[in-house]
Amino acid sequence: MHLGEEIVLEGGALVDKVVHRRRGGYCYEINGAFAELLTALGYEVTLLAARVMGPDGKFGIPFDHLALLVRTGTRPDGVQRQEWLVDVGFGRNSHHPLSFTERGDQLDPGGVFRIAETEEGDLDVSKDGAVQYRLERRPRALADFEVGNWWHRTSPLSPFGQSVLCSRLTEDGGRITISGRTLVTTDVGGRVERTLAEGEVAAAYQEHFGLELERIPEVRGAGQGS
Repeated sequence: MHLGEEIVLEGGALVDKVVHRRRGGYCYEINGAFAELLTALGYEVTLLAARVMGPDGKFGIPFDHLALLVRTGTRPDGVQRQEWLVDVGFGRNSHHPLSFTERGDQLDPGGVFRIAETEEGDLDVSKDGAVQYRLERRPRALADFEVGNWWHRTSPLSPFGQSVLCSRLTEDGGRITISGRTLVTTDVGGRVERTLAEGEVAAAYQEHFGLELERIPEVRGAGQGS
């Protein structure tokens, strides 16, 4: 979005962007592409809509976030399939899939997670006691997220439009993040920040994320989304 390019919510286009063009994206794109992979591997995947809890203690817009419900098949020993909440498009999420049916604490390298039912029949996904997002159970299609996609690209209230952010987990459970021109490395030793010089930014995207960019993304003015 910070390059002014169109974000196409279609399975083939998402896989092409992430895999072949070696680019990133936000939840609709990353989880959308991952759903294509899991489906191709034979898993049953359902797209679910969620509203993210904001810093003001309020939930975001409808179709604010896309997460995945993944069902495994029956094992050779006859044990029935299991259901998992899979979400590779949420920065504060668990490192591993969460049991979709478990209502107690689920321990993960990213924290202690819990899925709790609400009075309205939705599910609150919490990390270390704080609700991260409220998940609907109704199956959705990628096209259902077009409104949320448009809002996050164009609204001055969208957190994605306020800064350029690229982040991923590392193999040792840490995290690498580029926020604007700041490179942030977090691991067991703590947090290290370094301001990147103008000529270092593209190389940092390439080195730490494998992203091949012809130009550097910049924050664009409100309403200038594609």
